[in-house]
Amino acid sequence: MITITSYTVELVKDPFGILTGQRYEFMLDIEVEEDDELYTDSGLYIRAIYNVEAGSEKLLNYELYEKTTQLYLDYDLEEDEVAVVAAFCKEHFQDTSE
Repeated sequence: MITITSYTVELVKDPFGILTGQRYEFMLDIEVEEDDELYTDSGLYIRAIYNVEAGSEKLLNYELYEKTTQLYLDYDLEEDEVAVVAAFCKEHFQDTSE
């Protein structure tokens, strides 16, 4: 299971009006247990894109990265971990300063 330790959130600007709704980019610092296959001494973060549209809010995409190397990790989170990320984004997307 993952634990979100800190985060930043920014509204993704769409100057051409191509995207529907408003999209938010989250950078979520996470911790995982040492026996988890995702564990690395360098630490991990998740880059997540969350979409808010009239009557609909959802996690569109997420990517895992190693903190110190910025190396992309080609792993999928488990369903309950994806639910944790989606719930966190839903709760915090309005925390953007823009």
